[in-house]
Amino acid sequence: MSSDNKTFASEEYNPQSRFDNLDHFEPEFWKKKKLEEMSKEEWELLCDGCGKCCLNKIEIKGKIKFTNTRCRFLDCKNCLCRIYEHRFEKVPDCRDIDLAAIREKPHWLPKTCAYWLLDNGYDLPIWHPLITGRAESVHEAKMSLQGRETVSETGIEDYENYVIDWQDL
Repeated sequence: MSSDNKTFASEEYNPQSRFDNLDHFEPEFWKKKKLEEMSKEEWELLCDGCGKCCLNKIEIKGKIKFTNTRCRFLDCKNCLCRIYEHRFEKVPDCRDIDLAAIREKPHWLPKTCAYWLLDNGYDLPIWHPLITGRAESVHEAKMSLQGRETVSETGIEDYENYVIDWQDL
């Protein structure tokens, strides 16, 4: 995220802007570096902007189950956080995607998550914006929350009633 204090989902923010200057990075840096070796900028580029980590999850019998309830601050149009710069202040249980989160058991990140894929020896999928150079490719491949039926977490009490089994989670 740039230091201009714009939130990801603000009207001024263009999601494509993250991928417009990829020539400033080592080509295919994700194949040459471990996650621990990446710069903050490289780390941020790994996020494909799918929004799936913003779905609420529950643990049932030792397994993480995704629900179709989403954080109230997720912008469903572009699958980005409306308060990205302040998310940890406003949402106490918002999780930072760091090495501990990626390696946590039970596994709570979606199986398409670039951080998890790379940490487990897989390559990025062909639709990932670092491969295509286009932020929209995650949406075009139907790998984001864009266009899916989700509900805001506001007022939800029984998350068990919202458990989903989408193939890409």
